[in-house]
Amino acid sequence: MEEGSTEEDIEALIEGMEYIPGHFHLDLNLNCEPRGPGELRRRDTRLKQDSLRAELEAEAGTQQYAVRNLLGLLAFHLDETEQAEEVFRSICEEDPGNLNAWANLGCVYDRLNREQEGAECVERVSALMGLEPGESGQGEPRLLAARCLAEQAYAHPYDVELDKEGELKERLTVALTLYNRALEYGGQLIPIEEKRSWYFNMATMYIRLDDMMKEKTDSEYTRLSYYNKALKLLTEALKSEKTHYKALAWCYVGIMLERTDEFSIVPMSVHDCGYSGSDPLSCYGTAIKVANEDAFILNRLAKVFFLLGKHEMATGICNMALNVLPDPELNWQAYCTRAKINVTTYVRDLERAKLGLAGVPDRQKLAEAKADLDRVLEVRPCLRTHLEMGQVYYYMGVDAMQESLLVDEGAVNAALVSLAQALQCQPGDSLPELQLLRGRCLLLKGEERNAAECFKRALALEAPGSRDTAALRHLLETLLVLFTQGGATDPGPAVASWRRACGAPRSATPTRRCRPSCGGCAAPTPPTWPSCPARSSGWAAPTWCAGCWRPCSPSDRARGRWPAR
Repeated sequence: MEEGSTEEDIEALIEGMEYIPGHFHLDLNLNCEPRGPGELRRRDTRLKQDSLRAELEAEAGTQQYAVRNLLGLLAFHLDETEQAEEVFRSICEEDPGNLNAWANLGCVYDRLNREQEGAECVERVSALMGLEPGESGQGEPRLLAARCLAEQAYAHPYDVELDKEGELKERLTVALTLYNRALEYGGQLIPIEEKRSWYFNMATMYIRLDDMMKEKTDSEYTRLSYYNKALKLLTEALKSEKTHYKALAWCYVGIMLERTDEFSIVPMSVHDCGYSGSDPLSCYGTAIKVANEDAFILNRLAKVFFLLGKHEMATGICNMALNVLPDPELNWQAYCTRAKINVTTYVRDLERAKLGLAGVPDRQKLAEAKADLDRVLEVRPCLRTHLEMGQVYYYMGVDAMQESLLVDEGAVNAALVSLAQALQCQPGDSLPELQLLRGRCLLLKGEERNAAECFKRALALEAPGSRDTAALRHLLETLLVLFTQGGATDPGPAVASWRRACGAPRSATPTRRCRPSCGGCAAPTPPTWPSCPARSSGWAAPTWCAGCWRPCSPSDRARGRWPAR
């Protein structure tokens, strides 16, 4: 009876609370069981960790605690409990009023069965929230609550398994709702610089939502709302005294002004915020001028311009950053970004050359990329650097026009060595792009069976619902080569190998079957054609026999006939 009464009291307390501190109760995929293989979940979580560690270098003040709380959550879900405890405890020591850190630390203690310490964390949270009599002594409860909500908002876009656009949109919307609640809750108690950092984060979320709506039909009204809110928030962020936010805000203003041509009328926020007739290039120039001689901010700007496809501008900014700080150990980001730009430009030119739209790509770009990556590998070897070096060596080893022709076996061998080193880094063994590139290198060397195994592995590592067909295409081509080389007349083994790799026909539409049995193998395949959901939904893609997995065309289905074995 005592136990039941306690549970009811806790539920009643939670229902009466306007917010709940901590990250472990948030509606995130990260806090739920994986929807796919656990290996993919761990890979995505580690990649999020790496991304957040880079973000942490830019954050200072209270904003850093949003990043660190999320890093602790990721560590916990990677079963790195001690590291998670250290992260949360360090936040509690530096910021004793951080509600999320105390609540998260209590959850970690609960996992470690340290009940006494966990209870102390709960008591501390209650006192900070003003639920216990007496003064908390750590600041205004409403300000602490506002920071708690803002930190939770920051976490939502970093959730894992956001493969569908709708899920990402939902996370961004929830994050914006939490930020607005935080602003309302804290009001004038929130320091102005802290508020501007929230404005900046909110603006980037509205920009992402606007970008997602670009290709939607009849979406201009919704886009206008996102666009106007983003531009107004960026205008507020421009007032920040922190150079980091100010420079990036000018850059994003330039991006938004470039998008005005996508609307039937100029969004009113352009005039409201004083950007009438402003040139996006002038905004980019202002951003670079604000960054001035800060190598870190210049590197952030370079990455933004690179993602926008403005490669020449990104390269120029990388060069500026390297003029300020040429030491690879201190400024490895600039070398990595410049190398990435050179490789991306080369691949783009190669694809255009294949289509007859351009001449032979400039292989000097590969040499420049290799030189930059060599500098980074000497001081900071990591997964991405090894992987990008493998890509450089791969393109050095193949013909500039016909990728299937091997011109430098030594370069291809060097690519395989780089990829082997990448495999030793977490989570290198679970990256599909690494396995795909490895298979392509082995294919060039004539090792079709080894290449096929790599392609199978790449296929298995793809995210559920992925539309990237590169691994599947290379696997099918390789199996065909093996089949023709063997001189066999029965395609059964090759088909069986393909089936094992794929698991089942890869289709966005669930497999549907149209008659009780297949004439080829007599395998049962319910339901019967008259009641088949494929027919009633107008579905016209091929269906498959459960026994022999041979395709059945719509016309065959209509006649109630399956292809002969």
